[in-house]
Amino acid sequence: MTDFPRDAILVVVETLASGELEKAAAGLFGAAAAVGTPVALVLVESGAETAAAEASGLGAARVLIAESTDPSALGVPGVDALAAAAEQVQPEAILISHSLNGRDLAGRYAARSRAAVCVDAVGVSRDEEGVVAHHSVYGGAYNVTSTSTFGPPVITVRQGSIEARAAAQPPASETLAVTPSGKPAARVDSFEEAVAATSRPELRGAAKVVAGGRGLGSAEQFALVDQLADTLGAAVGASRAAVDAGFVPQSQQVGQTGVSVSSQLYIALGISGAIQHRAGMQTAKTIVAINKDADAPIFEIADFGVVGDVFKVVPQLISALEARKK
Repeated sequence: MTDFPRDAILVVVETLASGELEKAAAGLFGAAAAVGTPVALVLVESGAETAAAEASGLGAARVLIAESTDPSALGVPGVDALAAAAEQVQPEAILISHSLNGRDLAGRYAARSRAAVCVDAVGVSRDEEGVVAHHSVYGGAYNVTSTSTFGPPVITVRQGSIEARAAAQPPASETLAVTPSGKPAARVDSFEEAVAATSRPELRGAAKVVAGGRGLGSAEQFALVDQLADTLGAAVGASRAAVDAGFVPQSQQVGQTGVSVSSQLYIALGISGAIQHRAGMQTAKTIVAINKDADAPIFEIADFGVVGDVFKVVPQLISALEARKK
């Protein structure tokens, strides 16, 4: 059996259909390196060598490869692999992306192993007793910490919330022996692939986000958000009010019942700043708000605020940005 560092932090990452690691992987390794030695558990269906090399490049001192023997089974194979890896590595903490799959994996593993779960962390640190998770709660009104008093905490990390990056490590990978548990699992019998081409980054985990609210007035006028986003190379988001009004699909909703973002730049156009929306974007590093209502709650958390008509301010902003590119 291979010996692992005593301060090992087990980082669980999945691969995309392309074979590359999920986009949140870099932040997970950065968080792990700040509190210990990152050890990667890479869940793959194929392309193990490429995934292992990428994990080492992102900072994994050691890489465990778990290839799924039954890709159609949901949830259980991942938990089996995580249980085997945790038993072998004996980590001080387990970090997983706060994605749909990550939350499912964390919850399943915690239920099976009786581990404590710290969800939607925006940072991790270490104190004299071990690894601690940091959270932004109640719409960003409070910052709190959590950890476990027994065993390693299982921490899901909000995508885009960790700026730190770990130094690349020499490749050191091995295949993880996983014994199937045989526990019941839902299965995918068939699926149809939906291909959507876009030049914009994915909303969850994006470095820049431009979001629009009900103040845009209509789906046609919401195009102003798209124009600014394209100028900045940003993802497009929306408030719940804009989604409910039918301006954009629900997949673009930012907030408590939508996507949570921790982007470097967040520009809110015509968004009042209801607590539900603020819960999903308040941890952004720089917040810019443009709204004609000077008393809008969004200005309470904005780093920069412009009181004005978005249809007058934003075109000028786009023109200035495009002029700087020339």
